[in-house]
Amino acid sequence: MPQPPNILFITADDMGGTTPGAFGGPDGVTPALDALAAEGAVFDRAHVAIAVCQPSRSAIMTGRWPHRNGAEGFERIRDDVPLLTSVLAAEGYAVGILGKVAHLQPVERFGWDTAVDMAELGMGRDPGRYADEMRGFLADAADQPWFLMVNAHDPHRPFHGADDVGRFFDDQQRAGIPAPSRVFAPGEAQPPGYLPDLPAVRTEYAQYLSSARRCDDVVRAALGVLDESGAAADTLVVFLSDNGMAFPFAKANCYLQSTQTPLVVRWPGRVAAGRREREAFVSVLDLFATFCEVAGADAPGSDGASLVPLLTGTGTATDTGTAGGDHVVTVFHETAMKGRYEMRCVQDAAVGYVWNGWADGEQAYRAENMTGLTWAAMVAAAGSDPELAERVAAYQRRPAEELYDLRDDPHSLRNLADDPARAAELDDKRRVLRAWMVATGDPQLAAFEGLLCGHGHAPGTVTVGG
Repeated sequence: MPQPPNILFITADDMGGTTPGAFGGPDGVTPALDALAAEGAVFDRAHVAIAVCQPSRSAIMTGRWPHRNGAEGFERIRDDVPLLTSVLAAEGYAVGILGKVAHLQPVERFGWDTAVDMAELGMGRDPGRYADEMRGFLADAADQPWFLMVNAHDPHRPFHGADDVGRFFDDQQRAGIPAPSRVFAPGEAQPPGYLPDLPAVRTEYAQYLSSARRCDDVVRAALGVLDESGAAADTLVVFLSDNGMAFPFAKANCYLQSTQTPLVVRWPGRVAAGRREREAFVSVLDLFATFCEVAGADAPGSDGASLVPLLTGTGTATDTGTAGGDHVVTVFHETAMKGRYEMRCVQDAAVGYVWNGWADGEQAYRAENMTGLTWAAMVAAAGSDPELAERVAAYQRRPAEELYDLRDDPHSLRNLADDPARAAELDDKRRVLRAWMVATGDPQLAAFEGLLCGHGHAPGTVTVGG
């Protein structure tokens, strides 16, 4: 019986879904990742389950929604929830992790054969150290199939060149962090449309792009080791980001730019090079079942569905994925600062609907995406810009519901939830979300049904146009 393929799973930390060039990003930021994308498949509508690092990674490694694996915030995964590493180890895989080790809890349950955290990897930012540790892991794996999770800590804050690096790292730690292979200037950094084009925003976005390039340097190093090992032809390579950029209106929210992830899959002999999946919505929850199928194992308790049929051309956008291929649900619970902000979102090709279960008109939103230059610049500029002042205020105290026409407003700038002409779309998304909440046992169901009752709908009776 042939040995199952190796799995090289590479993740970025806080890279926006449209940052890589292969996903429409600026030129020159991710040359290694763009080359990988040209050799495999890319997914234009891939989303993380939750847009903050530890819960997002816990969801990936269990294939379950955060409220079903116990890790809604920065908690341990429940002891009764099966882990990907346990399933793969039972199939004879060696399992290893480089970086972000402490962001999968409890660490001891994962049973890593090799576990190297950020302090030994240039604070998770030194491509050379990743390459060295990867060589050691592959040597130890010998003739076993292997699963290696390579987690770059870029482009997470602190960004390259930022003044606040000393707040995160001491002098010795900083000395071990190499510069990116390319550093971007503010003049090269046009901010994405959900951020205002202010000088300080350009400065910080340029720092982010430089950090994204250093993440790409880690990708290049890992793929280089794979090539020199001679195992590339027998290895499934998957790349994604755990959530969107650590900027306002992105990470730690439920907007399109919060959860969209640049998913790339290269599988020699099984996935056609240059393939682009433009239509199907997929979730990172699907990766658990995908990796299990590749290894020849069942996927115990997974909320996702294997992407193998979609990847290999034996299935279609309508019969694979957690949401049937035509929409995706995403969630949010808790920030890294322990702020609790319950959000749920339904997105399809046309509309994005967000329910803010925390919004009461009094509580103010506060998250790590509001540190640094950008938020301070937005607040300062709002003093003389009424439109920006309205946006700043809305970010901190939100309505219970938001509805965006993603065809005309992909950056979610205009909330249409109160537009009578959109009532049918609003009710349709309420219905879809409620059905998902019932199916998954979401603890926020009662609160959501309270919203529906407040709009004159008995629970379970929301109808299109009702």
